[in-house]
Amino acid sequence: MGAMKKFINAPEDVVAEALRGFAAAYAGRVRVDHELATVYRADRPLLGTVGLVSGGGSGHEPLHAGYVGHGMLSAACCGQIFTSPVPDQVLAATRQVDAGAGVLHLVKNYTGDVMNFEMAAELAADEGGVEIATVVLDDDVAVQDSTWTAGRRGTGATVFAEKLAGAAAEEGRPLAEVAAIARRVNENARSMGMALTPCTPPSAGRPNFTLAEDEMELGVGIHGEPGRATVPLTPAAEIADQLLTPILADLPFSRGDEVLALVNGMGATPLIELYLMYGEVQRILEGHGVRVVRPLVGNQITSLDMAGCSVTLLRADDELVQLWDAPVDTPALRWGR
Repeated sequence: MGAMKKFINAPEDVVAEALRGFAAAYAGRVRVDHELATVYRADRPLLGTVGLVSGGGSGHEPLHAGYVGHGMLSAACCGQIFTSPVPDQVLAATRQVDAGAGVLHLVKNYTGDVMNFEMAAELAADEGGVEIATVVLDDDVAVQDSTWTAGRRGTGATVFAEKLAGAAAEEGRPLAEVAAIARRVNENARSMGMALTPCTPPSAGRPNFTLAEDEMELGVGIHGEPGRATVPLTPAAEIADQLLTPILADLPFSRGDEVLALVNGMGATPLIELYLMYGEVQRILEGHGVRVVRPLVGNQITSLDMAGCSVTLLRADDELVQLWDAPVDTPALRWGR
């Protein structure tokens, strides 16, 4: 293992053993199919409600398994680290969560994720009996394409989509309306991230990119893929501005807009620094006449042990705020119950 220091037994067993620990920690709230590495709600959704399935490579916890539960996902399919789940996982999850009102697939825009969810949906269609809608999330403004995607990457908006679409499903809305909520989230959300240090995948045993002590990566992806540029390290206030400037320009946001704001840690950044960053983000937004109506600060979509952060803004309206405030009970988010 060389200089790699991690709480692991063997690199090839990390995901399976982590899922065993996850199942033990949240027994009664989730159940885990260990053979197919898929996490389900312990309580089955009510008949006639839409099921929500998402998933992706492991290493981004609490995404996606941490958002399985009342008011969010029905199931999360866990791939190996930074590797898409396979179609068999998604197909089995789709079958399991179908409660008679159809199933929504929420898919981050990475080539493997999109392809494998699409294959699973085609297999389910061939079997018949389950109506499926798919929403692909591509909120990252950092780059148009990367080594992992065709088009923009899916990042922090995934958390908002899973929460808001999950709340709509919990209300008993039909599949078309639940999918429309997820699409609204994607259309009105923008994200940008940065890294202070790389991450170290256990299978590699070494960092997946390099940064000098006085450098940071601006626009980095959640797998460590390159962003816009490697730039000199700057104070937090300037970093916040470098993240927000392209976000605000891309939609664009306007004076008087209200937003849900996520300041997300990449895995190794302490909360004290994330709270500091949120203060800078709010200060800049106030200067632009944009008001944060609901903030979320913390590690929500991570990249193993990478130090860094991302910012996601979702332009909100009364309906989206109401869906955000709706009760949720998952390992990672819980309020209102």
